[in-house]
Amino acid sequence: KVSLQLLCPRKKYNHYISYINEHVKKFHGYLFSKNLQILMSEITKNLEIDPIPVTTKPVPPVFTAGQYSKEDVTKLLGRVTVPDTKPENRKIKPMRLFYTVESTESQRKQDREKSAMKQTLSLCSSVTKVREYTVPGVYSVWHISLGKSGRLWVSDNDGNLVQIDLQGNQLQKIKTSGRYEGYHTVTQDGDLIYTDRKNKVINRIKQDNTVTEFIKTGDWEPLSIHSSHINGDILVGMIKGREAKVTRYNKTGEEIQNIQRDNKGQELYSTPHYITENINGDICTSDLDKYAVVAVNKSGKYRFSYTGRGSEFLPFGIYTDLLGHIIVCDGHSDTINIVDQDGQFLSLLLTKQQGIMYPPGLCVDDENNLHVGQWGSNTVAVYKYLQ
Repeated sequence: KVSLQLLCPRKKYNHYISYINEHVKKFHGYLFSKNLQILMSEITKNLEIDPIPVTTKPVPPVFTAGQYSKEDVTKLLGRVTVPDTKPENRKIKPMRLFYTVESTESQRKQDREKSAMKQTLSLCSSVTKVREYTVPGVYSVWHISLGKSGRLWVSDNDGNLVQIDLQGNQLQKIKTSGRYEGYHTVTQDGDLIYTDRKNKVINRIKQDNTVTEFIKTGDWEPLSIHSSHINGDILVGMIKGREAKVTRYNKTGEEIQNIQRDNKGQELYSTPHYITENINGDICTSDLDKYAVVAVNKSGKYRFSYTGRGSEFLPFGIYTDLLGHIIVCDGHSDTINIVDQDGQFLSLLLTKQQGIMYPPGLCVDDENNLHVGQWGSNTVAVYKYLQ
């Protein structure tokens, strides 16, 4: 009905427009006439033009809302019901996207204490040696892992791995295939895990001293390893022929991330022989054959490379502290370098003038003391570098 009302006026208007156009053509013909009187009489005679036709106004449609109850909608669409299942009977596996923070109340308390401490800490103007201790059972100190209750694990370049207390007393010793790498770390649970490059596995030593095979790495040789202080993830630097990568495992040993190339497809690593993680989640790796510290963020995106201050740089042991500083041994210049979390050089913490010779391994303890080992000596020097 509405459509017919709209179409009828349009037909009338089209007819009227045609009618007017006929008059226009006729008047144009008169303009060429030489007799003005004939022209004016014709115009006057034809001035009686039909009026514009009257049309009806369209009538808009009217909407009337329906009245429906919830029951009517339920009948049409159906309903969803949730069974009354007890929470302890449900088995829900949480999803992980490479990087999660699992926090307990004690962990949150520690985080608050660390945050408060960060507000008051800064680099000392000069480093002070506070003590030293000797590690029995090793020839040199190439890597140091901080355990619980102040206990330390120390390795040399001949496969000897020794646990000591703060006084330097040997608690246990095992023989490994490890050499010049940072091949051991202590987990959040207090267990030691270490790489076996020869057999391509990662072993675990529980606190009851039982040794078990933890992770198999397939065709890849595991070199360096680090247990995250943030979420317990395990970071492993590996090589296979001329390839190298960093693999992230969760605390149960499930592989969840591989980092091998930058966004341009270039190889990030060559020999990732020491590895650690910064407070912002950056993975920092000492790469011997690239002569650089390579940093990527927690998603594996390349951030920066630190190549020392001089013409040559030979990075070995690497560690990060509460302020996000990256502390690394330079085997070429016999110095300890400290850079910020963006890779900018801050200072030389220790040099030959302070008695440092061939420093390959280091760590920072819970009291912010720097422990530094030396090649050719089983003595560890402890320094205060924060105030």
